[in-house]
Amino acid sequence: MKHCLYILLTACLASLLIACAPRPTAVRQADSPLSMYPDYADITIPYNIAPLNFLLRDEAVDAVSVEVTGPAGSISQSAHGRKIIFPLKKWQSLLRQSRGDSLSVTVTARSNGTWLRYSSFIWTVAQEPLDAYVSYRLIEPGYEVWNELQIRERCTENFDERILADNRQTDKSCMNCHVHGGNKGGLSMFHLRGAKGGTVLNRDGRLRKLTLQAEGLPSAAVYGDFHPSGRFGVFSTNVIIPAFHTERNLRLEVYDTKSDLAIADFDNNRMILSPLVTDSLSLETFPVFSADGRWVYFCSAPRVALPDSIRQLRYSLCRIAFDASRGEWDNRVDTLWNARLRGASVCHPKASPDGRFLLYTVADYGTFPIWHRETDLQLMDLQTGETRNLAQANSNRSDTYHSWSSNSRWIAFASKRGDGQYGRVYFAYIDSAGVDHKAFVLPQSNPEKDDLSLKSYNIPDLSTEPVPFDAVDVENLYKNLSAEPFK
Repeated sequence: MKHCLYILLTACLASLLIACAPRPTAVRQADSPLSMYPDYADITIPYNIAPLNFLLRDEAVDAVSVEVTGPAGSISQSAHGRKIIFPLKKWQSLLRQSRGDSLSVTVTARSNGTWLRYSSFIWTVAQEPLDAYVSYRLIEPGYEVWNELQIRERCTENFDERILADNRQTDKSCMNCHVHGGNKGGLSMFHLRGAKGGTVLNRDGRLRKLTLQAEGLPSAAVYGDFHPSGRFGVFSTNVIIPAFHTERNLRLEVYDTKSDLAIADFDNNRMILSPLVTDSLSLETFPVFSADGRWVYFCSAPRVALPDSIRQLRYSLCRIAFDASRGEWDNRVDTLWNARLRGASVCHPKASPDGRFLLYTVADYGTFPIWHRETDLQLMDLQTGETRNLAQANSNRSDTYHSWSSNSRWIAFASKRGDGQYGRVYFAYIDSAGVDHKAFVLPQSNPEKDDLSLKSYNIPDLSTEPVPFDAVDVENLYKNLSAEPFK
């Protein structure tokens, strides 16, 4: 009886709130453009994205109403204040029925007692879905130290989020670079630093802690990627130096004094080396496998005097073949993008799962583009060799740390376009011809969350399914098991 009464009271309260929602009257057309956060105007979205809740930046607004209409139906939502929060089930139903269609969005707001209707904008609903999960590192956007650091996993279809690793449970050790293999939850890895650290490898739910280091390499593994088979991982081993700039308006520079490449054989606990990518005269970093596993793409720069010649440190985009059946590197390196000829530096190559494109970032110089305002995303067509800047997805701030969706139609990346300090997760649609569309930020249940959060979202990586571990599993691995040595 009490349960029935509770349901009745809840239903009545909901009805009362709906009835009390402000209704636009005597509406006038607004003279000024709509100012909202996030900027969701005229974007292409996946049909499975979480509700695009937003708020108006005009503090004079005390009520808002929005109408979303398309061939398959509509949603009307009104609220006191400046926020619009869409009901999840109605949102999901409308978007799934609107695949391949466009939705018109009209916002009406009450400002200083007057209702103003703003010009409508469009949401184009793509046929292809976005991968349902994205992982990222939450970290203070500091310089040389950190305090609290977590790796989290968020469902892109709703607002569910969970903690995969927490450095408060691992002696405040640094942790970085959670990446999936083949956009799968059953294959992933990240690095735990510190005395009890190592590379945490997840293969089909079994967690292992590995020491990915070998004689002659400058350090343990730092940046890495999976072979499509899951048996191999390719890594750079880097000695990384952070340093403050003395120049005005520049803050931090991070560079390598040593860096080489190696491939780890996870089945046989061995490291596979090649003299072509352990050259003492060059710096090699950011290796990834091609979609078919036949190639390793990486970045390479000739050594210069550091930090004095940091502006002359420029990385080219290279590749070298790898024979997985023999576990052997090839004997030739090809240069795909020449830094000397282009007068810039390339970082973070990522191959699309369909094998068509290579996505990377370009900065004026250096190897740590998150602190370079000029950093942009660029795309190479691997069939033609042509390159193009992602003009619609890029901004006038750093855009980097990107990953592909499993269907090669969406990218996730970290951008500082909001305030230049805090990185946020953005998504952008890439059509089959490699043409990019305007990017949009990861939706939040409360559209004020980005304003209130003092953490950067770092290294977003997409997956079709959740990983089968959490922070407790990582804590137990860190404290109770020694790292397996490689040779």
